Amino acid sequence: VQLQAFGGGLVQAGGYLRLSCAASGRTFSTDVMGWFRQAPGKERVFVAAISRSGGRTYYADSLKGRFTISRDNAKNTVYLQMNSLNAEDTAVYYCAAGLVSRVSDYNPASYDYWGQGTQVTVSS
Repeated sequence: VQLQAFGGGLVQAGGYLRLSCAASGRTFSTDVMGWFRQAPGKERVFVAAISRSGGRTYYADSLKGRFTISRDNAKNTVYLQMNSLNAEDTAVYYCAAGLVSRVSDYNPASYDYWGQGTQVTVSS
């Protein structure tokens, strides 16, 4: 499975971005898809995940209400809509795919495939 994330950039605090991650290599609906982020000097942490059909989603508690994950299985793409961005959201954002048994599994080790990451920088 190959994943390519894009859509990051520089945005002012209070603004929004939409990240996309295009997948290839096997049937897209095989995998749970997740988004993680890693700030400088910190470990990679869970952001959101979505089930194979898209019917179930799960978010890091601190991001509920601001971030929305979605997927289009016909386009082999997963999205992350990020609203009301603040400086603490600055990080490299990674998409991930895997045969994760639970959408609520926030452990990065549960995912098998990773994209290259896309930088999100929020200026205050």
